[in-house]
Amino acid sequence: MPVTVLLVDDEPLVRAGLRAVLEAQPDIRVVGEAADGAAVIPLVRELRPDVVAMDVRMPLLDGIEATRAVLRTVQDPPKILVVTTFENDEYVYEALRAGADGFLLKRARPAEIVHAVRLVAEGESLLFPAAVRRLAGEHGRDRGNAEARAALARAALTEREAEVLRLMARGLSNAEIAARLVVGTETVKSHVSAVLAKLGSRDRTQAVIVAYESGFVSPG
Repeated sequence: MPVTVLLVDDEPLVRAGLRAVLEAQPDIRVVGEAADGAAVIPLVRELRPDVVAMDVRMPLLDGIEATRAVLRTVQDPPKILVVTTFENDEYVYEALRAGADGFLLKRARPAEIVHAVRLVAEGESLLFPAAVRRLAGEHGRDRGNAEARAALARAALTEREAEVLRLMARGLSNAEIAARLVVGTETVKSHVSAVLAKLGSRDRTQAVIVAYESGFVSPG
């Protein structure tokens, strides 16, 4: 089955460019478009996309609030890929904290756009881990650190789970973590699921943000 994508951006040229790049792939299908975050929830409910590629800055409802709204109101929500002009934008970090699964630069090359959609859809690796680390270092110092520390303390991760979280924060995929720890991929998936459940995180991106903001992993 192809990965289905909903495009949300107030610039028609951006939507047209993303559609052209994605629909050139046999395993990706664009199922709809919207010009503002306010239209996302009804379209997500109607079209059930796997991934929403969403501009972070829009006039009526921006990508941050749209992300929160989707995750709060839609059962079995899609993956959310924030599309942005500036990599170090504070809005991007807030969107990730709100529950977005990754971000993509509007100037990205076609191969990077396709890779980002596939990776976010699979959910087994962190998209652009070095960039997430920089964002956490620049914007995460004063963002809910007490809350993140409390979440980590409540999680009471085992030694192996803590090791898996560190490797997740470095951007390793499940297969790469399995090779590093000399265990099976299914074992790693079980550990990742346990980490997410204990931290109360929707996916590995949010778990990694907790790891950085709590000081468990250093962004430096």
